[in-house]
Amino acid sequence: MVDEERWKARFRAARVSLPGWAREAPHRCTYRSNATGTWEIYAWDRRTDERRQVTDRPNGTWMGGVDPTGEWVWWFDDTDGDEFGTWVRVPFGGGEAEPAVPGLEPSYPSGLARGSSGLAVVGRSHRNGSTIHLARPGADPEVLYEHTEDAHVAGLSRDETLIAVGHSEHGDSRHMALRVVRPDGSTVADLWDGPGKGVYGAGFAPVAGDPRLLVNHERRGRDEMLVWDPVAGTEREIELDLPGEVGADWYPDGSALLVHHAHEGRDELYRYDLDAGTLTRIDTPRGTIGGATARPDGTVEFAWSSAAEPPVVRSTSGAVVLTPPGPPAPPSVPVEDVWVEGPGGRIHALVSRPEGGTAPFPVVFDVHGGPTAQDDDSFAPTVAAWVDHGFAVVRVNYRGSTGYGSAWRDAIEGRVGLTELEDIKAVRDWAVESGLADPARTVLTGGSWGGFLTLLGIGTQPDDWSVAVASVPVADYVAAYEDEMEALQAFDRSLFGGSPEEVPDRYRESSPITYVERVTAPVFVLAGENDPRCPIRQIDNYLARLAELGKPHDVYRYDAGHGSLVVEERIKQMAAEIDFARRHLGTG
Repeated sequence: MVDEERWKARFRAARVSLPGWAREAPHRCTYRSNATGTWEIYAWDRRTDERRQVTDRPNGTWMGGVDPTGEWVWWFDDTDGDEFGTWVRVPFGGGEAEPAVPGLEPSYPSGLARGSSGLAVVGRSHRNGSTIHLARPGADPEVLYEHTEDAHVAGLSRDETLIAVGHSEHGDSRHMALRVVRPDGSTVADLWDGPGKGVYGAGFAPVAGDPRLLVNHERRGRDEMLVWDPVAGTEREIELDLPGEVGADWYPDGSALLVHHAHEGRDELYRYDLDAGTLTRIDTPRGTIGGATARPDGTVEFAWSSAAEPPVVRSTSGAVVLTPPGPPAPPSVPVEDVWVEGPGGRIHALVSRPEGGTAPFPVVFDVHGGPTAQDDDSFAPTVAAWVDHGFAVVRVNYRGSTGYGSAWRDAIEGRVGLTELEDIKAVRDWAVESGLADPARTVLTGGSWGGFLTLLGIGTQPDDWSVAVASVPVADYVAAYEDEMEALQAFDRSLFGGSPEEVPDRYRESSPITYVERVTAPVFVLAGENDPRCPIRQIDNYLARLAELGKPHDVYRYDAGHGSLVVEERIKQMAAEIDFARRHLGTG
């Protein structure tokens, strides 16, 4: 018998994010929590340990934080999860909310930087492209930068004299360039490594008068770091003898970098001393680090979990930083690493096996979104729910995933979806041949890009999949492009090599609706009515074709955007997914 309360308890257990802190008032922090059953923003005064819920909206709040002075908490106020709105602020200690930047019309967010003087740099994405505004206290916002291609705010120097803009004026938003400008809009310097090699701002040095900008680059085919001084025109690459990929953030005094090392689905932290050039490992458990920050007292706080153990926010002091109310989430099973030879090289997959029963199992191939993302050794209530119901779960870091180098990530360009599915099929075939999977009981599922691959997979590989569960998918790519948020249109153009008008055959070949006649698996689709990323019209187009063809299918619609921040809604969705799969596989 399945313990229904156990798997639901993993969703209901209160969680907290890594606290962000005010640069000039480090005791004033903000974090996200689902303690009320909906993810909202909270303020935390570490001196008094007073915690206060700042936001309270029906569909939750995800984007927010405290300003450098600690006086204001900002959050992004959209409508029912549609990601279209404006920034709002409220005093840290409580009070009435007010528009943070009066005079700016609603838009999609595209970065935000705030200074101690009250200056805000606000990035906006809209139908005409991207705009970045300077907002000074008591003055109307001014346009600092605008372009028809995708751009975002990448940083503001401590003395507020330099602003970093990430842009894709060259037409490729997947491999962006950097420009540093002054508040009057004049250019200080540009940094671009050429086609196929992006650079991304990771923050100015946190010291007044220090113009150094930390930059992610991929000059050697993987994510690495450099320190760029746009004023002096110098660059210092940080070459570390570590496999995998690295990112970093500043220590508060600017003397060192907090290095985040990712390799084969696990993370480590290091301290890199910039003067000495030395790298020192920070002791963290084996698993995944969802975020880390160096505090002014020299300690490092980090959000950690593993597939078997629920998340916790820890400190190198040995303390647990924040303890959410209520009982912790029940643990789950650890993951096993599998490497499978595929058409484009070795594929890394993660396998979770049920504790009872014997192979071959009914197997869920849970495909991650993105595609610029990866599955890792972190706690996932969704995966654990499938495992509790007797399914093995296989997650594939297909070509297109991050974490395995630039060539692996970019291998899908021009042949979108079809390349990823070659890797997923290779792992599916391994699972059957190894005796793990029952070939008559294979579920293909995923959300967002994973939902797209699910629908494309059951159309192009109909003999390989028994059931499909697609959450917020791309189902009709041309219609999706027409309706999706503007930054994603730019992303699609970079991925496909143009718009649907420019390269129609590529979109047709990669669109699930093209292959709907070939679908034999029962299909379950979950769709958000207000989703700006995978809009509802193109999903309705696909469902209408299924209905016309008499294909077995069902749909779950909910009144939110690209996923839900409401815990009980997520439980309902998970229960519906599992019930659909079990009914059609005969495992209920």
